[in-house]
Amino acid sequence: MPHVEQVTIQGPMNAQYDGVLTTEAVEFLAALHRQFDTARRGLLARRQEVQVRIDAGWLPSFPEETRTVREAQWHVAAPPRDLQDRRVEITGPVDRKMVINALNSGAKVFMADFEDANAPTWDNVMQGQINVSEAIERRLAFVGPNGKTYRLNREVATLIVRPRGWHLDEKHILVDGLPLSASLMDFGLFLFRNARSLIGRGSGPYFYLPKLEGYLEARLWADVFAFSEQVLGLAHGTIKATVLIETILASLEMDEILYELRDYAVGLNAGRWDYIFSAIKKFRNHPEMTLPDRSQITMTVPFMRAYTELLVKTCHRRGAHAMGGMAAFIPSRHDPEVNSVALARVQEDKEREAADGCDGTWVAHPDLVPVAMAVFDAHLGSRPNQLDKKRVEVEVRADELLNLAVPNGTITAAGLRNNVRVAIQYLESWLRGNGAVAIFNLMEDAATAEIARAQIWQWVHNRARLDNGEPVTQDLVRRIEREELLAIRQEVGDSPFESGRYREAAELFEAVSLADEFPEFLTLPAYQMLP
Repeated sequence: MPHVEQVTIQGPMNAQYDGVLTTEAVEFLAALHRQFDTARRGLLARRQEVQVRIDAGWLPSFPEETRTVREAQWHVAAPPRDLQDRRVEITGPVDRKMVINALNSGAKVFMADFEDANAPTWDNVMQGQINVSEAIERRLAFVGPNGKTYRLNREVATLIVRPRGWHLDEKHILVDGLPLSASLMDFGLFLFRNARSLIGRGSGPYFYLPKLEGYLEARLWADVFAFSEQVLGLAHGTIKATVLIETILASLEMDEILYELRDYAVGLNAGRWDYIFSAIKKFRNHPEMTLPDRSQITMTVPFMRAYTELLVKTCHRRGAHAMGGMAAFIPSRHDPEVNSVALARVQEDKEREAADGCDGTWVAHPDLVPVAMAVFDAHLGSRPNQLDKKRVEVEVRADELLNLAVPNGTITAAGLRNNVRVAIQYLESWLRGNGAVAIFNLMEDAATAEIARAQIWQWVHNRARLDNGEPVTQDLVRRIEREELLAIRQEVGDSPFESGRYREAAELFEAVSLADEFPEFLTLPAYQMLP
């Protein structure tokens, strides 16, 4: 157990974890906390101030104070060699088997996710750090329950780590009596433990930055990067970052976000699921902006189309990669017809992204890597990217980003029931420590669960009606909840149901879906229920 002044480690320790949380590593984390936590908390308070203004009727726009940044000519730093070709990226949690399979999948990049696909139990967080380090050192292995051994191939994907968002704390480590920022925990440990090893292998410490709501939050990351490089003796600009544009406020500040991170940024990603959640959350008290069933909010509806086209144009104007969104389909081993329909939709989605100018895309399952790769190979050929596709014809106004109207959109009984089922089933799995869950052949993570429960809150709060005229009420939601819990019990069996955390998941579901005031993130109350 390390001994660092005014630092308390409350998570259980063992010999492996002692090797992660060395005295030097903990001192580095404490330095990050003391340098940046006040600014982080100030930015989180600013989010609430902005929400109060939106609730009062204010609609955000492109910031006037940064007009000169948007109009000036500048570029981000050139990407390193192993981030020049990112045509297919696979994402997933940081458990051993997933890390091995993803790195071996044939994708160009693996995003090891400490955030939305990872339920942040103490063991998941600590073991995840061990797993990515062993992967970098090429000694990661896993033996399955059936005795099958998994090892890394000679050629593997480039590794990028996604730390948890600015809004999350790590309750197991206290610095000066306050919880350590989960962002600084995940980032700091990975950087401290692996930066020099990565550089020695011709790569570097690369990150995906989630949930940013504007350029000031990007500026904080830039300050963290510069400070960390100086403390660790790394050359300025060694750290590289791709920012997920997954909040509707960030879509209005893409130029500014890249500018703040210009020495570090290599791209932006269209984080579609969190983006939809953000649209619901930010305008939750605007009844005229109520969204229909999740399945109807496709990438071709006007506000999603405006967002992705502006992202490509902005990135390519600044020399940054534009990354497409997630294909969340999980192939079925038992239903070829389901696979055929879903794979056709995945291919259509990737064709659209490639034609728009995206330099790459995301998938959630290794079986989708060849599908997406074939599409981008056809568009790119031997070129590593299509940064030369400037999309100068694209003009997107702020009101187009904020016009959430979905043509012919409806709220259906099936859509409501699906939201209830997905939210409960996902939360139950999350509470057991699994943050990436296959439900109805889709990989659900915290972002999609957020959409499900946020839509329910929005529909109830704004007195929406189903397409059959029935009002969406708390009583209706609770009736469906009871029916779905019974269906789950019949599917899994009495014993697994009783030994699982379904009742706690149902209570949590009601707390984040039916509360009078909208809970900002379901993971905040859920985290307090994790060991």
